[in-house]
Amino acid sequence: MIVATTENIAGYQIDETLGEVFGLTTRSRNIVRTFGAGLKTLVGGEVVTWTQLQDQARQESIGRLKDNAAAMGADAVTMMRFDSNEANGIMSVVAYGTAVKVSKL
Repeated sequence: MIVATTENIAGYQIDETLGEVFGLTTRSRNIVRTFGAGLKTLVGGEVVTWTQLQDQARQESIGRLKDNAAAMGADAVTMMRFDSNEANGIMSVVAYGTAVKVSKL
């Protein structure tokens, strides 16, 4: 499954547009790690725990996006984007784009 942030994919032509496709995940933080991360804000620097959580959520949302696109019969997803929200230690990440069928040029 090709996932691109661009409208076109080099070396391929879009044969059919199947529609919007999404991959969503919602994750919560571990209370112990949240406390440790809170302490990190006192001294500054990267909060590795939160960075790891964001990366895991991003990877999971892309995986779900690919699964949902494949279920629609797509070969690729174009114009892929992310949106995220965090409140009260709960993070939601959605990957979205346009499911398409492509063929090599």
